[in-house]
Amino acid sequence: MATQLEIARSGHISDAVKCVAQQEGIPAETIKDELAKGHLVIPANTIHLADNLVPKAIGRAVSVKINANIGASTVLSSLDDEIEKMQIAIDLGADAIMDLSTGGDLDDIRKQLLSRCSVPFGTVPIYEAIVDRDVEDITEDLILKVIEKQAAQGVDFFTIHAGLLKEHVELTAKRICGIVSRGGALLAKWMFHHNRQNLLYDRFDDICAIMKQNDVCFSLGDGLRPGCIADATDDAQIAELRTLGELTQRALENGCQVMVEGPGHVPYDQIQHNMEIQQEICNGAPFYVLGPLVTDIAPGYDHITSAIGGTAAAIHGASFLCYVTPREHLGLPNVDDVRQGVVASKIAAHAADIARGFPGAAERDKRLSIARANLNWDKHLSEALDTDTAREMYHQACDKSSMPEKEGQGDYCTMCGRQWCSVRINAELREKLNAPAK
Repeated sequence: MATQLEIARSGHISDAVKCVAQQEGIPAETIKDELAKGHLVIPANTIHLADNLVPKAIGRAVSVKINANIGASTVLSSLDDEIEKMQIAIDLGADAIMDLSTGGDLDDIRKQLLSRCSVPFGTVPIYEAIVDRDVEDITEDLILKVIEKQAAQGVDFFTIHAGLLKEHVELTAKRICGIVSRGGALLAKWMFHHNRQNLLYDRFDDICAIMKQNDVCFSLGDGLRPGCIADATDDAQIAELRTLGELTQRALENGCQVMVEGPGHVPYDQIQHNMEIQQEICNGAPFYVLGPLVTDIAPGYDHITSAIGGTAAAIHGASFLCYVTPREHLGLPNVDDVRQGVVASKIAAHAADIARGFPGAAERDKRLSIARANLNWDKHLSEALDTDTAREMYHQACDKSSMPEKEGQGDYCTMCGRQWCSVRINAELREKLNAPAK
């Protein structure tokens, strides 16, 4: 049985360590040590890494990462749509992609997406296992075969809902929203139908053996995550989290990389406690959270509610933020929803990196601020997180005013006009004060 330290120093992961150390500006030995402790993961299937994967590290020693979910449903979207969504997400800085497809030819969708995906790629194997069959008909052999097949295709991390036990389900009876996790609900139904324990829990060591072959990383799913703020931090959520802590240790002992998924809807004042209790129970394993959303009243704007929670979560312990789009709770996101979701989540992650003092996190902010102070529009816009949107808004404003349209020419903007422009006035004051140029 390989230890985490052996994994950290093995061939393909050693190469990935060098890559992420250069990305993060952190010594490779630090990455290896954090990986060996189970405090950091590098989801990098040997097959995907040999093809087109640029590895990423997830953990507290590195910058906060974000994931973008895509995937066709049984009633909407197509392969071309999902390819476009994935490409836009990656272009805007998504650090990982999860394919949550439940409709269409799942094998072909996964194959086509993986062939174009340069970042870690995840799936939820139980989604494929249920295609064309009732959940009650899922067998242990079937789910193991699906996991083995997807691992052989190059998937880098799997959401495995092994922590939801049969005895936990009754704890959800007092909830307002019950079980909102799709995988969690499917498994709860399966357990009650067969009057058996969770098959993923019972076969966890066998799953570890399959995932170890290609170094697929566990993302231990939170099947009992709260679906509204009233259900947050309840007995069901914490009971499952304690099982996830047990499974984290078992995965490490089996030579597998592992991160842990966390809650979706959490009032702002409970976020710190949620992050800290996960770190304690799961011994510092990387925490992967959906948002969290800090209020339930904003359908159409949940990318904002999740970004608010995401920054707080990342300051207090989360390492990986799953984006939420404006269409969360309303329908399958389109391309523009994906764009807005990625940008909001990137803002949340970046704000957290600044707040926790991550080295170099604020350098881009400083470059943009200097450009803004110098009325260098071209540099100002090029440093924007979403440059295309920033340029479009700038040109739209110029088109409706007498402002010079060519970037770099205008010494004011349409917000105040030239006479009232504080930035232009400050430039004059710096000259009078003989202040050094930035």
